[in-house]
Amino acid sequence: MMGPRQVAQGALFYEFSIEEFIPSDHPLRGIDRFLDLSEVRPLLAPSYSSNGRPSIDPELMIRMLLLGYCQGIRSERRLCEEVHVNLAYRWFCRLDLTDPVPDHSTFSKNRHGRFRESGLFRHLFETVLQRCMDEGLVGGHSFGVDASLILANANQTRGIDSKEGLP
Repeated sequence: MMGPRQVAQGALFYEFSIEEFIPSDHPLRGIDRFLDLSEVRPLLAPSYSSNGRPSIDPELMIRMLLLGYCQGIRSERRLCEEVHVNLAYRWFCRLDLTDPVPDHSTFSKNRHGRFRESGLFRHLFETVLQRCMDEGLVGGHSFGVDASLILANANQTRGIDSKEGLP
């Protein structure tokens, strides 16, 4: 005799940990290992008002932007959609299953405004690079170029002679 289709009743409570579902060799775990965002809040503090509605966590936004760069997601709208449905992305962004994903429109204001004006991206790059050098992943003695063609707009009469190199 054919039995009826079994429809599962939704559980009232779930015990679920995203951490358990992300493989130990997932590439985002390697990135997360070198990512220290403890200085983001103090660095951005002057850019935020003490009045008004609380902002979206700047660490979350930096993690999402970094995720977009690493995964080749160019659209901020698409990035928000991907973080919403992908467990590994949620884990990397420190979002639980029920945590809301920020709206895509929030990113443009912060990326072009307070993040750029504060020098945050340069600071993050330098700290991550230093951490990779300390771990022996990169030497810091040479660099590579991707050979992209970029139109230059240089004024040769306004150049500055400099004998000192990069630190």
